[in-house]
Amino acid sequence: MRLTFLGTGTSFGVPVIGCRCRVCTSADPHDRRTRHAALLENDDRTRRLLVDAPPELRLQLVAAGVSSIDAVWFTHCHADHVHGIDDLRAFSARYGRPVSAYADEACAATLRDRFDYIFGPELPPVAGVTRPDIRLHVVKPEVTVDIAGFRILPLSVPHGDQNCLAFRVGDLGYVTDAKDLPGSVRAALAGVRVLVLNALWFGDPHPTHLTIEQAIQIAIDIGAESTYLTHLSHRQSHADILAALPPGIQPAYDGLVVEF
Repeated sequence: MRLTFLGTGTSFGVPVIGCRCRVCTSADPHDRRTRHAALLENDDRTRRLLVDAPPELRLQLVAAGVSSIDAVWFTHCHADHVHGIDDLRAFSARYGRPVSAYADEACAATLRDRFDYIFGPELPPVAGVTRPDIRLHVVKPEVTVDIAGFRILPLSVPHGDQNCLAFRVGDLGYVTDAKDLPGSVRAALAGVRVLVLNALWFGDPHPTHLTIEQAIQIAIDIGAESTYLTHLSHRQSHADILAALPPGIQPAYDGLVVEF
């Protein structure tokens, strides 16, 4: 499989609007972090699963040279993960068929309500105007589902007042926007070779996200060969984070490609 990190920043992105800190003004391209998204591909790159649709989705897909996707996995319905949903019309319009999207029950309900121009049958499109054609599927935590040629185990993790849909597919465990990993999720991730974890910053605890220290401990507990930290803030530079991490753990960055 091949995993491309399309966006590795928090809901603010990096640089943050109006901020003049050393990370937001850094010349290191690793310190430019768009909002969260990723692309999972099979070995011959004929099947593609997009993870989330952030506001920068069009820019991310163009930068990565992505011309097609087979499905979308929505981790949860916060704006930084779904408000690029309109960009999916580039695929449904070009190929004349719906894009399949997967979410848990709560997120699916929010998507239908928030984007009624997409999902509301009572709002037909104006003649000559395109809109995303998305077929929404509800998945249940811990019930394996086949999506775009991938066999995926959905995993629910706490994220403030809602849950986020992590997953395991083969040797990959993928967790973004989690405050902690319940015991059942840790057990489900046992044996993965590659682990992706959200890790906001060093230091102060956050009510809805893991800190880098907490992510390090979880990574050690799970014991993957390689762990990549994502959903990073502007408090620390890529170089600073990399220097402080133990072997086998590293910060992801926009455009990073991992094959395993």
